[in-house]
Amino acid sequence: MRKLINNPDDFVDEVLDGILTAHPGRLRALPDIPRVLTRADVPGDRVGIVTGGGSGHLPVFLGYVGQGLCTAVAVGNVFSSPSAEQVQAATRAADSGRGVLHVIGNYGGDVMNFALAADWAAEDVGIETRTVLVHDDVLSAPAEAAYTRRGVAGMVLVWKCAGAAAERGYSLDEVTRIAGLAGERTRSVGVGLSPTILPAAGKPTFELPDGEMEIGIGIHGEPGSHRGPLETADEIADRMVAAIVDDLPIDPGDELVVLVNGLGATPLEELYLLYRRAAALMAKQGARIHRVYVGEYATSLEMAGASLSVLKLTAELRELIDAPASSPFFRQ
Repeated sequence: MRKLINNPDDFVDEVLDGILTAHPGRLRALPDIPRVLTRADVPGDRVGIVTGGGSGHLPVFLGYVGQGLCTAVAVGNVFSSPSAEQVQAATRAADSGRGVLHVIGNYGGDVMNFALAADWAAEDVGIETRTVLVHDDVLSAPAEAAYTRRGVAGMVLVWKCAGAAAERGYSLDEVTRIAGLAGERTRSVGVGLSPTILPAAGKPTFELPDGEMEIGIGIHGEPGSHRGPLETADEIADRMVAAIVDDLPIDPGDELVVLVNGLGATPLEELYLLYRRAAALMAKQGARIHRVYVGEYATSLEMAGASLSVLKLTAELRELIDAPASSPFFRQ
């Protein structure tokens, strides 16, 4: 493996130790349970927001713990869910008496363990919780089964809106409504150009011959909807935008947030090529791009490829997406 690692079994814990050492004033670990991080300044009298999932996607998930974002995170092994015990601990740490919202990607292990933790939190200490599942990966299931779709980079936009609502003192029901609204108005499409290698396994998560691409691939290497010869940046962007607009119609006058995300091994220059074409196509639809994010927001270790996410704004969501936010990995 061409990786800068030590013992693969220590990979996750050593990464967390490095992050905590680098940002001691921003994040803290719980003393009694491993792999749970919170804001160093957990605010009082606010709805808590907890997320979590497998390692290997930095800055997702733990990169979005901070002001105007999430309150706490539970971290699993690479591409594996955190335990229900970890999620319960994160929920208790995030609670200030106003309740806690769980915002997670729609993956079976995460859904099960967060549900268990919510039940335990209610039974043991009376914490009221809500859950919003993000399922923005438009090509992972047809429209009639949209509730089964995966959550990918669009989660970042949901955390941003929900975190801003919590920061403003909204109630648990209102923060939940905002997160659900942002999720329902967000769509994402990914393209993979090469696989990633799990540190503990030492082999690729999937096979993709040289010179080929896979449209609709998941962040763990889940199969996409099209595999074929590598196309140009413009042709790939055309496919992505077409899939999004087919599922989330874009009308003249719509205001959009566009996020172009690198999956771990794609140069920033190439991401801007995708954005250039996507922006032109959105303009042809008569839409206006209100805010742009280009960079690495949800990766898959060293996978080459990218994703495109689009959030169709309402006036309410526009205010929240524009609100200040700050974490060691995100600043607005």
